[in-house]
Amino acid sequence: MKPLNYAILLYFTEVERACADDVIAALKPQYGHFRGLRKAAVIEALMTAEKNGLIEEDGCDLDDNGELRVYYSANATSRATIRKYIG
Repeated sequence: MKPLNYAILLYFTEVERACADDVIAALKPQYGHFRGLRKAAVIEALMTAEKNGLIEEDGCDLDDNGELRVYYSANATSRATIRKYIG
């Protein structure tokens, strides 16, 4: 099993775009027992990945509770980099 942050990055090589809720839902079967799979921790991991240039913001909206959801995506170059170093 890869570290959670690696799994989060690899997830972005498989989808067009995703928000923290999407990441949590996708990784819950394998990483559900990890404390780092909480929403605040996943948002922090996504923001760190964005600052490091591995993913980029790709829109936002409000969820059913009125909370902001930020979507991210990885471009072709970022996907190749993630796969090269993690995959």
